[in-house]
Amino acid sequence: MEEAGLVHVVDDDPAIRESLKFLLETAGLPTRTYASAAEFLLAAQTLSSGCVLTDVRMPDMDGLTLQKRLVELGSRLPVIVMTGQGDVPIAVQALKEGAIDFLEKPVDDERLITILQQALQASEQARQSAAALGVITTRLNTLTPRERDVFLRLIEGQPNKIIAQDLGTSPRTVEVQRARVMEKMAAKSLPDLVRMALAAQILGPRN
Repeated sequence: MEEAGLVHVVDDDPAIRESLKFLLETAGLPTRTYASAAEFLLAAQTLSSGCVLTDVRMPDMDGLTLQKRLVELGSRLPVIVMTGQGDVPIAVQALKEGAIDFLEKPVDDERLITILQQALQASEQARQSAAALGVITTRLNTLTPRERDVFLRLIEGQPNKIIAQDLGTSPRTVEVQRARVMEKMAAKSLPDLVRMALAAQILGPRN
């Protein structure tokens, strides 16, 4: 089972890996280390939370290439890169590719921990949003085509009478279908339904 809130440290230097692991776990940040980008990529496909702290210069696959591979995999893990002297242009490129920050070696411990805490918080928020969206999508998929028609008109603010006219049915039938939509979507009110539609990017007005 995946552990939430993990810092994934990728560095080919075993001494640096162990030093960072000790520092971060002492600060209360669970940490897992990897000796290469390739080793981390094997695990990355099953990860939906946590963050990545990677060195820029590594043999076989550098940190910038690792970041690009993560994007290709659809990973949303926040990436922080570590650079040596003279590697700042590479770090800037990493930021352009989507890294959230970079740190120059020797890394300032306090700044590192602060950045990682922020990255983990952002990762957890993104994970929760994705999970909530998955629930909404699952509920939407339970709606019949007619219930979905009613749903779309409800979130536009149309009253039952107008919906009935549009769909060529009776207001009573729409009332029943509206109740089914609310039940299937687990919505307690119309504002709940609208918030779900916004989260799923089902935005009106319809054409």
